[in-house]
Amino acid sequence: MPASAPPTTILQEHRFPCDTCGSDLRYDPQTGHLQCDHCGNTQTIASPWAAPHQIAEIDLRRGLAKDLALAEMEETRVSKCPNCAAEVEFDPDSQSTECPFCATPVVIDSGVHRHIKPRGVMPFGLPEETARAAMNDWLGGLWFAPNGLQQYARKGRRMEGIYVPYWTFDAQTDTRYRGERGTVYYETRTVMRDGKRQQVRVPKVRWRGVSGRVSRFFDDVLVLASRSLPKRYTDALGPWDMADLSPYAPEYLAGFRAEGYTVGLEEGFDEAKVHMDAMIRRDVTFDIGGDRQRIHAMDVDMSAMTFKHVLLPVWLAAYKYRGKSYRFVVNGQSGRVQGERPFSAIKITLAVIAGLILAAIAGYIYAVNQ
Repeated sequence: MPASAPPTTILQEHRFPCDTCGSDLRYDPQTGHLQCDHCGNTQTIASPWAAPHQIAEIDLRRGLAKDLALAEMEETRVSKCPNCAAEVEFDPDSQSTECPFCATPVVIDSGVHRHIKPRGVMPFGLPEETARAAMNDWLGGLWFAPNGLQQYARKGRRMEGIYVPYWTFDAQTDTRYRGERGTVYYETRTVMRDGKRQQVRVPKVRWRGVSGRVSRFFDDVLVLASRSLPKRYTDALGPWDMADLSPYAPEYLAGFRAEGYTVGLEEGFDEAKVHMDAMIRRDVTFDIGGDRQRIHAMDVDMSAMTFKHVLLPVWLAAYKYRGKSYRFVVNGQSGRVQGERPFSAIKITLAVIAGLILAAIAGYIYAVNQ
């Protein structure tokens, strides 16, 4: 498979045995170490590079040309969810599991996909208990939600800790532009109002052609590389503090899962360019100055273009409520919550009736007082 082609969704599980008792270690967000829940043993995570936060970028032109070294690629075995099409990697000893994205049972299948390895990972900063409390607080503040939803969500069901894939893009941009600067001035005119002549000031714009050049370096433009969750929710989980990003080490994934990207490198860069273009237009508008601005042409030159595949932490809960799946996501760094929610038709109807009654009472009081 080409390096930049989007594979199907992959969820990996990474396991590390405890050197004391042999049980599985898990990454503990509170301590930042691997911990054994069976014997209490802890183990530090060694950084793969001497400088922990120096993450090497990859040349974007090589990535788009599908010219990456084999060391940048990896293969993973997956199975597809029959409901939402997300693909889940199984424990070799398992025959079935449940899709973390929609809570649908998944039976083992087979399939191998080749994709670009992650370069960086933002370790979970919040334990599950904190994420659950944030989700329950969010659910408690929902208007017009069915009475049983929050109670159903609080039944003690575990949340899934999932590392969600993103692309980051860097680029130096130099833009030559042509446009017009508008200066507002006023003309005094005489008009008739209520049978009387009045003088009014009418705004006018005097336009003058301009040209110029602006430069901007874009650092870590973040693009979601997954389609398993609604983009409007995952985008709303930000902002992310990218200073917490560490070089990728599989130990951070112990006890969690990692989703593979489904948005390919080229598609991700196209989305990043939309963001860059909006920022460049803002810069050009500022550079033109004046009271009004018109942009006729922009010639953008990009250089020093790099990218990396990174994993960001998300706590996920998927509930089936009255036959329909609802998903809630919590930023594993900040605790920000977003999600899908049902509406109670009865509550909405009662609210509308109450509003009509209040409006009628207000109208009656107004009429009596006239």
